[in-house]
Amino acid sequence: MKNFDLIIIGGGMVGLALAAKLKHTAMRIALIESHPPHFSSTHIAYRVSALNLASEHFLQELNAWQTIQTTRATAYDKMSVWEKDSFAKIEFDTKGLGISHLGHIVENPIIQHSLWQQVDAQENIEIFTETAQNIGINESSAILTLTDGQMLVGKLVVGADGANSWLRQKANIPLIFRDYGQYALVCNVKTAESHQHCARQIFAPDSILAFLPLHQENLCSIVWSLPPEQAKQLRDCDPAQFNKQLSIAFDNQLGLCELQSERQAIPLTARYARNFAQPRIALIGDAAHTIHPLAGQGVNLGLQDALLLAQEIEKHVALGLDIGEYRNLRYYERTRKTEAVKMLIAMQGLKDLFAGNNPLKKLARGIGLRATNQFGLLKEQLIRQGLGI
Repeated sequence: MKNFDLIIIGGGMVGLALAAKLKHTAMRIALIESHPPHFSSTHIAYRVSALNLASEHFLQELNAWQTIQTTRATAYDKMSVWEKDSFAKIEFDTKGLGISHLGHIVENPIIQHSLWQQVDAQENIEIFTETAQNIGINESSAILTLTDGQMLVGKLVVGADGANSWLRQKANIPLIFRDYGQYALVCNVKTAESHQHCARQIFAPDSILAFLPLHQENLCSIVWSLPPEQAKQLRDCDPAQFNKQLSIAFDNQLGLCELQSERQAIPLTARYARNFAQPRIALIGDAAHTIHPLAGQGVNLGLQDALLLAQEIEKHVALGLDIGEYRNLRYYERTRKTEAVKMLIAMQGLKDLFAGNNPLKKLARGIGLRATNQFGLLKEQLIRQGLGI
C-alpha cells in the first residue's frame, strides 16, 4: 500500500496540467495513466485545440509552452464567421487590444507531450501505467486498487479521465447530458490559397464548418459538425468527392480543398456532472463537462479547472487543511460549475441561433451580426471573453 496526498486519474492535457502546477509543493502525487503518450514530431495530428491567451499563459507558467512553440503552434490574429447564403458576417482581429494574436492552434498530442515531459521529471510524482479498478472512500482517505493489485491511499482523488470518466461512474455522480444530434468530422486539408493565419467558421442550416490554420500556409484542420448520417457518408466517401463537397460547403473561401489525413467522425454530446466535487473526489475537464466544439473552448475550460483546483489545493496545504474535505473543495466546485454552465448555455444558444432556414430568423441573424460587427465596444468585449482575459 502506497500513501499519497493526491491521486490523479488521467494523463491527458488537463490531468497533466494539474500535476505540473503542483510541481513545487511538498505533496506526494500519484498519476494513473495506462497509455503514456508516444509522440512523433513528424506526424501531423488532426485533433487540435484552439488555445486562448489564458491557456497560453498557464502553459508558460508550467514551462510547457516553449516546447509547444518549438514543435508546432500556429498563431492566428483574425477570425471570420459568416452564414451561408446570407449577409450575416462578423470578423474579429487584434486591433486596439494591445496583443499580437487571438490564440494558437496546436495539435493535441503536442500539448500532451510537452506537459508529460514536465510531469515525468517531477520529483514529487509517481506515475502508474495500470488502470484503476476499484475505489473506496472513508472519512479520512480514498483507497484505490489498480489492475495489478497495487493499493494507493490518498487524501483526494481527481478524475481527469475524460468524457466517459471511470471515477465519475464509480462515485455515482449523476450526469446531465444532451445529444446535439451532430457528429464532428475532423481531418486535415490542404487549401489552394493561404489561410493567412485566420480562423474561419461558416454556419449552414444543419451544419457548422470551421477551418483552423496550421503551421503550413496552406494546411488547415477542419471541424465539421453535421447530422450523423451525413458525417458518416463524408467520412467514408471517395477523397475526390469529399474534397469537392468540402470546398462547396466552405463557399470556396480558400479555393479547392485536398484531404491530407484520415477522417474521424465523433458524436457530439453536451455533458454536465451534477457534482464537480464530493468528499475525497473532484472532477476536472471532460470528466466534469463537455461542450459543442463550435467555439473551440473545451480545452480552455478544462485547463482553467486544473488551474483553480491546483490553487485551492496549494492554499489548503499551506494552511494545514485536509485537501479532500468537501468544504475545502466547495469553492472550486461552485466557481467552475458556474463557468461551465455559462459556456454550455452560450454554445447551445449559438447553435440554436443559426439552426434552421426560416427567412425571418435569417434576416434577424444578419442584422444582429452586422450590428455587432460595427459596434466596437461590444465586439471587443466578446473577444476578451474568448481570450479568457
